[in-house]
Amino acid sequence: AAMSRKGVKLLVDSLTRSAKHFNKSEVECLINLFDTVVARASSQFAGVGFDRTVFRDTLHSAFGMTDDVVLDRVFSTFDRDNNGCITVVEWVEGLAVLLRGTLEEKMKYCFAVYDLNGDGYISREEMFQMLKNSLLIQPADEEPDEGVKDLVEIALKKMASIYLDYDHDGKLSFEDFEKAVRDEKLLLEAFGPCLPDIK
Repeated sequence: AAMSRKGVKLLVDSLTRSAKHFNKSEVECLINLFDTVVARASSQFAGVGFDRTVFRDTLHSAFGMTDDVVLDRVFSTFDRDNNGCITVVEWVEGLAVLLRGTLEEKMKYCFAVYDLNGDGYISREEMFQMLKNSLLIQPADEEPDEGVKDLVEIALKKMASIYLDYDHDGKLSFEDFEKAVRDEKLLLEAFGPCLPDIK
């Protein structure tokens, strides 16, 4: 629904404070982009926000993100109230972390993306689900899943070798993930590309 000028100003001021990585004019641009996307989208959330499909299309065209599993998980991290709709607040605050977040914020975000069932751990099975689309499968490969399982084991060993308190249960807690990433920043997206590249 169209907002009054005063309402837009209050929203911009509020989001400039809460999405602290954007200045006022950037927040205004993101709100305008949001309004444009919502106006083009024909979804049940018309006027309020947009759904998973529109979100995925937008991230795909804006950032070249293509992995469906990853995009679904990114949607879930943005959709904080879990109602299937991205509101303007979720949009701007989510993009603040995605595009300008601190290492701490990005670690929490990536961990949430990879923790498929939300239990506070990234399990072998979750790693497998995230990594299975990352390998190019050759038609001659008899057991394509074996390559993914090998990749999961390599990732676990890499994470485990970085810190000493790894409990060898095949699950990573956030603390485990954080220690590994602080030691080796490349591990931030170890289980799939969920951040846009620097461009």
